[in-house]
Amino acid sequence: MDLKTVLDKGIKHEASVRIGRGLGSGLGKTSGRGHKGWGQRSGSFRRPGYEGGQMPLYRRVPKRGFTNARFHIAYTIINVDDLNAFKDGDKVDLDAVLKMGLTTPETRLFKVLGNGKLERKLDVTAHRFSKSAEEKIKAAGGTINQIGGCAEDAEAAAALAAKQAAATKAAAKKAPAKDAEKPSKKKKDGDG
Repeated sequence: MDLKTVLDKGIKHEASVRIGRGLGSGLGKTSGRGHKGWGQRSGSFRRPGYEGGQMPLYRRVPKRGFTNARFHIAYTIINVDDLNAFKDGDKVDLDAVLKMGLTTPETRLFKVLGNGKLERKLDVTAHRFSKSAEEKIKAAGGTINQIGGCAEDAEAAAALAAKQAAATKAAAKKAPAKDAEKPSKKKKDGDG
């Protein structure tokens, strides 16, 4: 034991790599940067996906077709067999499920799926129920309370998509306006 280990108090610290400390260190002389060129200079930076000037992968891959991803409605989901963690007669909603740590929160919209067997009589409140989940909850003697409807969820998703589209359009309008404001710098005769 020495003074250093006593002061460490059992906490292990990884030794920092010291570069430019002589040839014997393995990272001396050019400090791991190699010889000459942009990467050897201070302040050099390559953004993620940069491929040295060649056509990058994200531009080489063809982009075709239509995707509905913008209009997808995401739910926080749980299966009925996970609801067996509750006691008979309990009221189950998203907050109760998250408090028990039975699922991870995705959105405030809650959906119950029918995988597994339900052995508890529960009062379940959610935005969506699969057909099998609905049958299993009722078969166990429980009740279901559905919040909102398909039309309302779709309306909310459409409103969000419209909001995003408007924001994108507004950003696109502002960009050319900034370029237009800049005065053009032309060389006058005699400038040199």
